[in-house]
Amino acid sequence: MISNQTTAYESRRLQALHSYHILNTPKETIYDEITKVTSKITGKPVALISFVDKDYTWYKASTGYDNEKDERAHSFCSHAIAEKKKFLIVENALLDSRFSSFPSVIGDIEVRFYAGVCLIDEQGFPLGTLCVYDFKPNHISDEHLEFLKVTSRQIIKILTLNKLNTQLSWNQAQVEKRNALLRDFAGIVSHDIKMPLSNIILTTEVLRSKYFDKLDFKALEYLSYLKESAFRLSDYINDLLTHYESDHNSNDNLEKFELNQLLDEIVELLKINDDVTIHFPETSMDLYVNRAALEQIFLNLIGNSLKYNDKDHIEIEIKAGEGDTYYYFSVTDNGIGISEEKQDKIFDLFKTAVDKDRTGNTGNGIGLNTVKNLVESLGGTITLSSKIGTGTSFHFSLKKQSQK
Repeated sequence: MISNQTTAYESRRLQALHSYHILNTPKETIYDEITKVTSKITGKPVALISFVDKDYTWYKASTGYDNEKDERAHSFCSHAIAEKKKFLIVENALLDSRFSSFPSVIGDIEVRFYAGVCLIDEQGFPLGTLCVYDFKPNHISDEHLEFLKVTSRQIIKILTLNKLNTQLSWNQAQVEKRNALLRDFAGIVSHDIKMPLSNIILTTEVLRSKYFDKLDFKALEYLSYLKESAFRLSDYINDLLTHYESDHNSNDNLEKFELNQLLDEIVELLKINDDVTIHFPETSMDLYVNRAALEQIFLNLIGNSLKYNDKDHIEIEIKAGEGDTYYYFSVTDNGIGISEEKQDKIFDLFKTAVDKDRTGNTGNGIGLNTVKNLVESLGGTITLSSKIGTGTSFHFSLKKQSQK
C-alpha cells in the first residue's frame, strides 16, 4: 500500500518536488543522455530518472522503458525514497514479498533487478531516483552504485539551475510589467503635470510684465524663484520620461549618419557660450547605429561637462574610433572631477557626484543612469576615469550592426 511507502515528511517533500515544476513535462535531451550513459556504464538494459508524486511515479527520462509513469503503489522508486540509506537494491523482485505482486514483475515486462539512488534536493528531500532495471536477477558493483550516487547529485544541480532560471525569468517578467506600468505613469505625468507647469511659467511672465512697476524687488524675486522652480521641475519630468523610455532605444531603429554632423547639431542645441571650447574628432566617422540614442548619450555627457565645471574656460574633447565589432567614444572635460568613493555609484539612479552644478542647481541623478541604459541597450559598455580638480573622462562603446 502507498501508506507503507511514504516518508515522515511527505507533505513537505511533495511541496519541494512541485517547486521544480518538473512533473509531466516533455522529454529533455540532457536527462535522456544521462539515462543512456547510466545504462551503458552499469550494463543494465533500463535506466530511469523518476520523480515520485502523490499517486504516480513519473519518468522524466528513460532508456529501455516505455512507460511514462507507474502507479506509486506499484513503484520501486516509491520504496527507495522511504529508505533511510537513500538507495534501494533489489536483486530478485520475484523473491521479495514487497515487489513480487507488482504488475511490472509478474506481467509482460518481468522486472527482476532494481537499483535506485535518491535524488536529494538542497533541503534534504528525496524527490525521486536515478535507477536501473534488469529483466533477470542481478547485482550492482560498489563502483556502479557510487556512479549512480555521483550522477544523482549532478541531476539535482541541473534541476536547481533550471529552477533558478525559471524564477529569474518570472522575476524578469514582473520587472518588465512594473516598468511598463511606470512608463504609463510617466506618460500620465507628462500630460497632467507638464501643462500646469507651462501655465505657471507663462503666468509668472505675465505678472512680471503687467505689474512690473507695481511690484517691489522682493515680489519680483519671488516670481523669479517660482519660474526657476517650475523650469527645474519640468526638466526633472523630462529626464524621468527619457529614463523610462531609454530601454526602448534598441537596435531596431538604425540609421547611417556622420558623427561630426551629429555633434554639430548637439552643440547648437546646447547653445555653447564663448567660454567653452569643444574639440571634435579630427576625422569624422560614418556610423550605423540608433541615432536618437547616441544623440541622447552625447547630450547627457557633454551637458554634464558643461554643468559640472569650475574653470574659467571649459574644455571638452570628444574622441572616436572603431574596431571590427565596436565603435569607441570618449568625452573628456577639465571639470571638477568625481571622487573615487562616488565613481562606483555614479551610474545608479538618483545618485549624484556633487551637491551643486556650475550655476548652483542640484542634479537629479537620472542622466547618467539613462546613459548607461542606452549604451547597454546598444550592446556596449561605459566606464569613467576622473580626478578631483582635473576633470573626468567617460569611455563607451556601441556594438556594430550589419547594414541591410
